[in-house]
Parts: sequence; C-alpha cells; structure tokens
Amino acid sequence: MSTEEIAGALSGLERTLDYCFQNPQLLLRSLTHSSRTQEAAGLEDEFSNEQMEFLGDSVLGFLVSEDLVRRYPGYAEGRLSKLKAHLVSAQHLYQVAQRLELGQFLRLGKGEERSGGREKKALLADALEALVAALYLDGGMEPARAFVTSRILDKVDGREIQLEDYKSELQELLQAWRGPQPRYYVIRESGPEHSKVFTVQLRIGSETLAEAEGVSKKTAQQAAARIALAKLREKQIDNQGRTTD
Repeated sequence: MSTEEIAGALSGLERTLDYCFQNPQLLLRSLTHSSRTQEAAGLEDEFSNEQMEFLGDSVLGFLVSEDLVRRYPGYAEGRLSKLKAHLVSAQHLYQVAQRLELGQFLRLGKGEERSGGREKKALLADALEALVAALYLDGGMEPARAFVTSRILDKVDGREIQLEDYKSELQELLQAWRGPQPRYYVIRESGPEHSKVFTVQLRIGSETLAEAEGVSKKTAQQAAARIALAKLREKQIDNQGRTTD
C-alpha cells in the first residue's frame, strides 16, 4: 500500500470507530502483525502490535469488570468472573472484530497473507485488544471505554450468556457414582484452516456416549458433555423409577 492508500484505509476505520486519532501511528501499529515487522527488519518505524496487545488485554479486562459490576450489583464474584471470561475470550473478540471487518485493515507479512491471516481468529482477537490499547494511549480511558461499551459489550445481556461448564459437571457426577472419567477424542476436523469445525467423541469406559461439533475443541467437548449429562440423568431417572416399582 502507498502512503496515501494507508491513510485512506485508516480514515475509513476511524469513521467506523467514530474516533479520530491524534497520533495515527498508534492506530497503524495496532494493526501491524509481527509477520510484517519480521519482513521489514531494520526499518525503525515498523513495530508489531504485540506490546499493544499486552496493554490492551489489561485495559479491556478493567473496563469489562467495571461495566459488569455497575450492571449487575447483585451478582456474586464467581458469576462475574465467568461473564468476564466470556466477554474477553478470543471467540467473542473474534466475532466483534469480524463485525468491524477489522481483517481488511491488518498489516501482514506475505506468508501470513497467503495463509489467510486476515480471517484467523487469533490474529483478529489480538488486533482488537491492540486497538483498545491504541485508543487508550491516544485519548485516555474515555475513548477506550466508549469503544468497549459500544462494540464489545453492546447487546450483551449477562443473564442470557451460557455459563454452564458441562465438562466439570459431568466429571463431578461420575465421581459421585464412582464411575470412570470421561475421555474426549477429536475424530474429525473439517473446513478451512481459519474456520475449522471439530467433531469430538466422548467415551466413558468402552462406551461411546456422545458426539458433537464445535468451532473449537473446547466448545465441541462442552457440547458432547452436555449430551452425555442428559443421557446419564435420563438413565438415572429410569433406574429410580424401576426401583420404586
């Protein structure tokens, strides 16, 4: 990209953000992946967004915590922690970055470009955290807070977010029954590298109890554990019914 093209692209992003940077270099750096800087070794004005991602992670965590405490004064610490973990997760940040079409603004090395870096979950989530840092460094906490509130927390209802940990629940149930612990196997991966779908099989002893898909191994495991829990509880109810009879 020429200097003029870069300036035009950044202006477009500023309009999307509804914020005009006093120091556009901060915005530029927040979008620069390390693969780009490695190819530009020796150029003093080329820095990656890794440090900004580090700072942005902390700023984001504070702002999300602040908002949750304000919104839900009656929630216990454990529930607030789970809500925060969801809101700052790579999956949630990736979805926000996609809505902002942040991928088109990333500055990548040639290899990363060829491998579909503009659509990779990790790169987009990291860039979003770096963007929070850029807003904070350029204008202080208020621009960062406005962005987090309008883009990351917008339309989020803590009462509706699924917080159940089915894997832990299944493990506790089997421990109470003194049964073998569940084992999870990835039996299939499908889709392009940047948007894979994982199929996980859950086995208890020699029995295959559930099979489920997810956009990550963890979500697939949680889905399989949920199915297994439902089956085991149904079996428990049937057994209790027969005992009563």
